[in-house]
Amino acid sequence: MSQTMKDFLRERNIHEVECVIADMTGIARGKILPKDLFLSEGEMRLPKSVLLNTVNGEQPNNTPYVGATDPDMICMPDLATLRQVPWAAENVALVIHDCQNFDGTPVGLSPRAVLRKVLRMYEDRGWQPVVAPEMEFYLVARSSNPHEPLAPPLGRSGKPESGRQSYSIDAVNDFDPFFLELSTFCKQHDLGVETLIHEAGAGQMEINFTHGEALELADRVFLFKRAVRETALRHGIFATFMAKPMETEPGSAMHIHQSVLDTTSGQNIFSRKDGDASDLFFNYIAGLERYIAPATLLFAPHVNSYRRLSRFMSAPTNVHWGYDNRTCGIRIPNSAPLNRRVENRVPGVDVNPYLAMAATLACGYLGMVEGLKPSAPTSGSAEHVHDQLPRNLEDAIQRLRECKPLSEMLGELFVQAFCEVKELEFATYSRVISSWEREHLMLLV
Repeated sequence: MSQTMKDFLRERNIHEVECVIADMTGIARGKILPKDLFLSEGEMRLPKSVLLNTVNGEQPNNTPYVGATDPDMICMPDLATLRQVPWAAENVALVIHDCQNFDGTPVGLSPRAVLRKVLRMYEDRGWQPVVAPEMEFYLVARSSNPHEPLAPPLGRSGKPESGRQSYSIDAVNDFDPFFLELSTFCKQHDLGVETLIHEAGAGQMEINFTHGEALELADRVFLFKRAVRETALRHGIFATFMAKPMETEPGSAMHIHQSVLDTTSGQNIFSRKDGDASDLFFNYIAGLERYIAPATLLFAPHVNSYRRLSRFMSAPTNVHWGYDNRTCGIRIPNSAPLNRRVENRVPGVDVNPYLAMAATLACGYLGMVEGLKPSAPTSGSAEHVHDQLPRNLEDAIQRLRECKPLSEMLGELFVQAFCEVKELEFATYSRVISSWEREHLMLLV
């Protein structure tokens, strides 16, 4: 255990440490240890199989992925992620761990390890990705009945939002107590939150992050989701990161802006010295065009995700690209050559941030190393294009399984295991009889 970590815990009079990893869904798993035990142990052990939990707590057959004995893995704390938990009643710290085998090699099933694997491929070519996520989420009224539709919460005015309030300052101010405390928590938690806006949906908000290194941003998004949910609970409401929580409202996305620096010069490789776009820039776009569709399972990982990916609902159903064109799945924002970047608009906010970052960077990387050429940019609306992405979870599973280049980049064992986890979720979902079926089929067929 490093002296820096010991000093951090002592100076803040920390009593307990939350030792966490992210499973394939992006749920925080781990242990809460007394400070002295955390310092004396120096590591945490968990079953490898904990990485394979479905969102509803089931697991597929573990044997092909972890072995027949359900062995442990060693989880090592990453000092760079050490933070104090600002909403805890006592002085509690949190640290994200990396999952290792007993020989010191990464556990390939770990989402954080998958992202590290992709970033090493960039590093080997002298490249460093820079990303900036934009996260949308809904504030909703508390409800304990999952059979009832969600509804916007009451703000300080005592009224729920009754219509679309895109970019409304007053609509944000209606939840000032929530956002003031969230801002304080984000600052204390070192999350680097930059901008707050009200999105199109009733009770829908968007938070933008300062740009940075991909692993650090994935860590911050992972922690931010928990910070939002914890803050909402303190204010008597819920916060949800479902991709499509309300049937008549727009879905919630996690748009990912991305560029790549040359590690030697620090220059953006998407721009030439004269300021024009480089060949690698167009190769990167072409990689997204070719590989976003087979990677959709990582951008839309739940059955609900595909309700967001529908026409005329501010979410792309295509992999067209265009300059400052929000109807395209791949948007090129207006920017100076230094900041030339690509925005992937396909991911929903329900993603595992490590896997979404890994997948979008893998798509762009493949475009660059394969020398792919993009189609012509779309200058008009791309809303009419709706057959380029998988239409449901089952289709997405099949598309990812069949894509060998993505499997090689992300890890073949990981892709097999992730697909099996999602197959089990889909099978569980398919057994549910919906209210629509009861209403329209029970007495009519």
